[in-house]
Amino acid sequence: MATAKDIIETDIPAVLKEKPELAKDINAIIHFDIGGEGGGKWTLDATKSEGWVTPGIEGASKMTVTVSNDDFVKIREKKLNAQMAAMQGKLKFKPMDMGLAMKLAKLLG
Repeated sequence: MATAKDIIETDIPAVLKEKPELAKDINAIIHFDIGGEGGGKWTLDATKSEGWVTPGIEGASKMTVTVSNDDFVKIREKKLNAQMAAMQGKLKFKPMDMGLAMKLAKLLG
């Protein structure tokens, strides 16, 4: 079964390699704070041309995404709608930057 770690450390870099325009579009540092088993903290630096994901919280982020491992995996597997998760308070963006959240959704979708 997939975990947030798999998605963030393997899937996201693979997508960014295939579609570098997504990194250019996001062009920000985003922190992931994933709760529960399989969770953890990661930094996604879309301002770089490679080596986008690092474990832990590094640098000043433009946004922090907070969600449980289970919900994150469900969103990735399209079993949970990201907008619904956000409205239910399961998925949080700080600060709430809708434009950046939508760009991130493209990367995760």
